[in-house]
Amino acid sequence: MGIDAGTLRAMRAKQRAAPESNFVGLLREQIRHEFTANQQYVAAAVWLDAHDLPRLAAHFYRQALEEHNHAMMMVQYMLDRNISIQIPGVDEVRNDFADVRELIATALQQERVVTVQIEALFGAARDERDYLGEQFTSWFLKEQVEEIASMNTLLTVTERAGADLFKIEEFLSREKVGDDGTDGPPAAGGNL
Repeated sequence: MGIDAGTLRAMRAKQRAAPESNFVGLLREQIRHEFTANQQYVAAAVWLDAHDLPRLAAHFYRQALEEHNHAMMMVQYMLDRNISIQIPGVDEVRNDFADVRELIATALQQERVVTVQIEALFGAARDERDYLGEQFTSWFLKEQVEEIASMNTLLTVTERAGADLFKIEEFLSREKVGDDGTDGPPAAGGNL
């Protein structure tokens, strides 16, 4: 026994006409935050490239792609749930850093802020009994544990390296720090 096409269309129209939930509003904001994080990581990677630190730059370029993919996972979720979506602009990004340590500390702080945002998103889904939203958001919570751990590791290695930045480059050439973030939900257009 299924739902006829007319009933399904009526249900979708009612869903679109319903007031936006807090979860959906936060998800819209999070897409902007993820695209901003993408741009911030690009700015960091370019700064590192300009300072002849190719391994660190490559790491941050990968981080930028990962943040892009996260935003597109959220876009795909909204498409799959038939939630209207508009792609937002991004906030300002920082392009100058005193040194590598400051750049990585800034990235770590950014990941801490994103964690708070994802926790709020998860909490809103739970409060609204949006079980699909809660399940979707769970992956991002797990991902934030990895993101913070990776940046903490890079910051520790940087502090231990002191002025010898080659030690950081050497570390990254032999150790895998983080993942590529593509093991999560499907991304609109596919993962980059």
